[in-house]
Amino acid sequence: MRLLAIADLHLRHQTTREALEALPAFPDDWLIVAGDVGESADLMRWTWRVLAPKFARLIWVPGNHDLWTLPNDPDTRRGEEKYLHLVSLCREAGVLTPEDPFPVWEGDGRRCTLAPLFLLYDYTFRPDDVAAEDAVDWAAEAEIVCADELLLHPDPYPSRPAWCAARCAAAEKRLAEIEGPTVLINHWPLRQDILTIKRVPRFSIWCGTRRTEDWHRRFDAIAEVHGHLHVRSTHRRDGVSFEEVSLGYPRDWQQERGIAPYLRQILPVPEGYADLPPRTFRHKD
Repeated sequence: MRLLAIADLHLRHQTTREALEALPAFPDDWLIVAGDVGESADLMRWTWRVLAPKFARLIWVPGNHDLWTLPNDPDTRRGEEKYLHLVSLCREAGVLTPEDPFPVWEGDGRRCTLAPLFLLYDYTFRPDDVAAEDAVDWAAEAEIVCADELLLHPDPYPSRPAWCAARCAAAEKRLAEIEGPTVLINHWPLRQDILTIKRVPRFSIWCGTRRTEDWHRRFDAIAEVHGHLHVRSTHRRDGVSFEEVSLGYPRDWQQERGIAPYLRQILPVPEGYADLPPRTFRHKD
C-alpha cells in the first residue's frame, strides 16, 4: 500500500487522455491528483471514471486551470461557485477534496494525516522592493502575464489575494487541530525558495503565498506535495521533502513511457530520503 502523487495532467490533450486510459491499475494504492486536471467539468467527470477503478482512494486539490471559466464554455460558473461545483463532482465519484474531513494514512504502520488544501496565491512571491499593487505590471515588463488574470475569477471575493487570505485562514484553523504528522497537499508550492522557474522567474507571483512559508514546521509535515511548475523536483527544507509531482503538457514528459513512471511515491517515505542533505534535485522519472 503506497501513497502516490501526480499533478498537472492537462487532459485537454488527447495524447495524455490516451496515456491515462492505458495506465495500469494500482488497486492497493492511494493517488493524490494535485490540481490541473483540465478546464471543464466534463474533463473532471471523465478523469474520475478512468482513475477510480485503478486506485483504492483518490484525493484531489484544485489547480488554476481547473478553476478557469472559458469564454466559449456553456458552463458559466465562476470563482467559488465553480470550485464548489467541482467538489460536488468529486464527491459523486468518491474522490476526497479540501472540503472533506482529512483522511488518515496508516499504510506503513504509523498514523499520518493527509491534508488536501486549496490556498491560491496573493502575489507575495515577488522581490521585497516590488509593491503589491505593482506586481502584475512588474511581471508584464518581462512579457509574463498569467492567463488567470482573465480566466480565474475570485467571485464573490473582491480579488484573488482576498480569496487566498480566506482560504489560508480557514486551513490554518483545521491544520491546528491535527495531532501528529501530516502530508500537506496543495497545487501551488508552499515556499517561495523552492520555485524552479528560471526561464520565467517573474511568473512567481502566481505561484503561492508567503503565508505558508513555515507551515511544514508548524504542522509537523513529513512531506509537502505540489505541482504547478511543470518541473519535477524534490527539495529538502528542515528535514521535510517538498515534492513537485507535475506531469505537464505533452512536451514535458516522454509519451512513449506512459504515465506510470511519473507517479511519485510519497508514503511510505522512500528509502534513503531521511538521509538526504538540504538540497534540490530534478526528477527525470
